Amino acid sequence: MSRVGKYPVPLPAGVTVAIANRVLTAKGKLGELKLPLAEEIEAAVENNGVVVRPRDEGKRARAMWGTTRSLVAGMVKGVSEGFTKTLEISGTGFRAAVQGKDLVMNLGFSHEIRYPVPAGIKITCEKPTSIRVEGVDKQRVGQVAAEIRAFRGPEPYKGKGVKYDNETILRKEGKKK
Repeated sequence: MSRVGKYPVPLPAGVTVAIANRVLTAKGKLGELKLPLAEEIEAAVENNGVVVRPRDEGKRARAMWGTTRSLVAGMVKGVSEGFTKTLEISGTGFRAAVQGKDLVMNLGFSHEIRYPVPAGIKITCEKPTSIRVEGVDKQRVGQVAAEIRAFRGPEPYKGKGVKYDNETILRKEGKKK
């Protein structure tokens, strides 16, 4: 039995959830998200919350029960509050700026890196060494942040590169004479 799936997802004020043709749609002040439901799962809106139940006692139904409930909770939070990831850039001359619909980064290469901002994602740079990725879809926000980090991940000797704001870099000792 799923420990996560048995709890209903509460709906905050301003969020509506509709289920039609096995597609769950969540609408809120920040946007709209859709989730196709697995065949083994059924969902219903009851008592100002979304209840997810398995249709049978199969192994896949039990696995998808908690997964679907977590995805619905993420959708509800996304359309009401949104998701944010913050990246920090460290290194001499390393910087980032938003120019039009591109994120332009200087990360120590011979050329600047231009990253086109995907639809549904908002990228801002409060400082030249800070990048903020915002959006309603948790998966897309995390994916965009991971792609930006992958251009120049933090290295363990000097800590130069792009890292998440809450990430700690394990530092190594350099060469000894």
